[in-house]
Amino acid sequence: MGHGAAQLFAQAGYNVRIQARRQTSLDQAREMITNSLKIMVEKEMLAQDKMDQTLSNLSYTTDLHEAIQDSDFILESIPEVLETKLATYEIIESVVSEKTIIASNTSTFPLKELTQNAKNPERFIITHYFNPPQLVPIVEIAKFEKIDENVVKVTYDLMKEIGKSPVVLKKEITGFIVNRVQVAFLRECFNLIEQGVCTAEDIDIAVKGSMGFKWAFCGPMESQDLAGLQTTQAMVHNIEQDLSNTREVPSFLKEMVENEDLGIRSNKGFYEYDDNGTKAIYTRDDNFLDLLKLIQQKEEKKENTIDSAK
Repeated sequence: MGHGAAQLFAQAGYNVRIQARRQTSLDQAREMITNSLKIMVEKEMLAQDKMDQTLSNLSYTTDLHEAIQDSDFILESIPEVLETKLATYEIIESVVSEKTIIASNTSTFPLKELTQNAKNPERFIITHYFNPPQLVPIVEIAKFEKIDENVVKVTYDLMKEIGKSPVVLKKEITGFIVNRVQVAFLRECFNLIEQGVCTAEDIDIAVKGSMGFKWAFCGPMESQDLAGLQTTQAMVHNIEQDLSNTREVPSFLKEMVENEDLGIRSNKGFYEYDDNGTKAIYTRDDNFLDLLKLIQQKEEKKENTIDSAK
């Protein structure tokens, strides 16, 4: 996650320092960023000189103090272990200016917990990216009551500047927007599999050919407007009483994890892989890039139309 976000800032012209505890992690980050940019050049989404400039905007270090020195904006994307995050923040606050914004990519901890030992809690904020962050447009921005509203504004504007589509939550809630919707959706998918209604592959085919096809350009709320809310009301009334309301992880998913069928990490999950998922990841990212290119073209066309109208 960290390397993808770093790539975005570097592409936008910012000087970015990437810090990791191990040199091998930094070497991997450098390789992944370079490969990502090469593919964008191949797809004519990025000029070669822009790629070269982006790479020159990046530096790498295992020294946290060196990485954060004189920084205006820091993004923490370390493992979701609260004690580790708190210890890292203590170091950061001892080095940086009081005006430096400290952002976390967490989707687990609320800011109240993250800032429990902070000297300046008002400059902390959550910017939650989605994998791969250099391609997926959304960033969820979460704040809390102690925050300086100027921090929210600066962070929002910065996310827009690096090409993201940010949303600011009006209040903190577990899972934010996307993961709450995703978990509710997955609960019903898992329920259909448990009941023997369909297979995992059937669900993928059905969703990609319906909601997946529509929602990239017409979100779920807009889709209901276009379908007619009277139709939505009838559909919800007729179906919701039969939907799963379980609060338990499905037994088959527990069994898969216990058997170490973890997806690409183990070459087997709902599907089987023979290359550590490399081909599947490449295909996913290649498709994401095609979609992102189409979205950008449509946005440019829309802006040109507005300019012409003026």
